Amino acid sequence: MTSPLARGEAPGKIILFGEHAVVYGRPAIAAPVTQVQARAHILPASTCTVEAIDLHQQVEVARAPADDPFALMVNLVCHALQRPLPPWRIVITSDIPIAAGLGSGAAISAAIARAMLAGFNARLTDETISALIYEVEKLHHGTPSGIDNTVVVYGRPVWFVRGREPEPFAVARPIPLLIADTGAPSPTKIAVGDVRRAWEREPVRFEALFDAVADIARQARAVIEEGTILALGPLMNANQELLARMGLSSPELDRLIQAALGAGAAGAKLSGAGRGGNMIALVTEETAEEVAEALRAAGAVRIIPTTILPAPAT
Repeated sequence: MTSPLARGEAPGKIILFGEHAVVYGRPAIAAPVTQVQARAHILPASTCTVEAIDLHQQVEVARAPADDPFALMVNLVCHALQRPLPPWRIVITSDIPIAAGLGSGAAISAAIARAMLAGFNARLTDETISALIYEVEKLHHGTPSGIDNTVVVYGRPVWFVRGREPEPFAVARPIPLLIADTGAPSPTKIAVGDVRRAWEREPVRFEALFDAVADIARQARAVIEEGTILALGPLMNANQELLARMGLSSPELDRLIQAALGAGAAGAKLSGAGRGGNMIALVTEETAEEVAEALRAAGAVRIIPTTILPAPAT
């Protein structure tokens, strides 16, 4: 087997607090999920192609339509570096669930960008890479907040406000979570569009909901920085209630959330676009296995344990 010319990878992501409200200028807290990754490796070829193994897709970049996300990412990197399309076969694999709120599209774009930079022996700043991925995110999500591309590129927990520099912040103590997949797809573009139409119909009501979500996010940041981690539980539950009032929960999500809480989780909420996809549960070492069993019994098709860790000392 031919050795790759270069490789790139990027993690998944979860939103802890603030999804949807973040599109309207409110803060959100998000973190990488390193247990799942998108990977790209580059092989020599006669033309520039992208092959997505898991999706059974292959695209010749020069002939791809303008709305093909793989080709767009390749073209954006080449344009940023002022390089012609290279004679490469870019092979993508990913174990990040698709349309589940874990940032699979942004992670794949980031993996492509990093592999290409390695292949060209070139550099771009994280800020530039994130901005390029954001252009691809518009294809996936319509009016994305920018949080997915930010977290997968920077690879650390961030306080995110649309239009501002992402702000990494202190995590005082580990935050153990279970991510449970409902198995129902969660198409971000549709959910974001529905919320926008609802906001246009009832701006006063939705602005109040967004403000309440923002207040919870601010409280959550203080809790994370102080290290009183179990205090995040009631904040997660309150955030979930607000998301449900926006019409973003679903029977599948409700079933998993109630199962987690009933088994001892300190808090639980959907993460991402909603209407399906993933939920997250705050657990402890003592409750993690019982909560996981309850989630499986309630229909979770996949459970990913993850821990948001304090940044290593420098």
